[in-house]
Amino acid sequence: MSDPLASLTIGDFEPRTGETFRLMAKPELELKLVEVLPRGKTMRAGGAFSLFFVAPPGPYLPQAIYPIAHPAVGTFDIFIVPIGPLKGGNGYEAVFT
Repeated sequence: MSDPLASLTIGDFEPRTGETFRLMAKPELELKLVEVLPRGKTMRAGGAFSLFFVAPPGPYLPQAIYPIAHPAVGTFDIFIVPIGPLKGGNGYEAVFT
C-alpha cells in the first residue's frame, strides 16, 4: 500500500494558495491556505515544504494529526501545529519532509 502523503508535492499546493481546506475535527474548521514555502532538499520528491493556514479566530486546536479535505487535492491526514495569530486568525503550519 502506498503512502498518499508521499506523492503530494509543493506543486500540488502552490496553485491552491487562497483556497479553503476543510479540517474534519470537532469542531470542523475551514482553513485558508495562505502561504506555501519550500524548505530545502530531502528524500521527498521535490523537496520539503511548509503549508501555512489561517482559521477563524477562537480557541486553537492542539497540535495533532487531522484529516484535511480539498476538492482538487483529496482527503489526507496531516500533522498540524498551531503557530499563533496569522493574518487576522489562528495560524497553523504543516511541514512535509
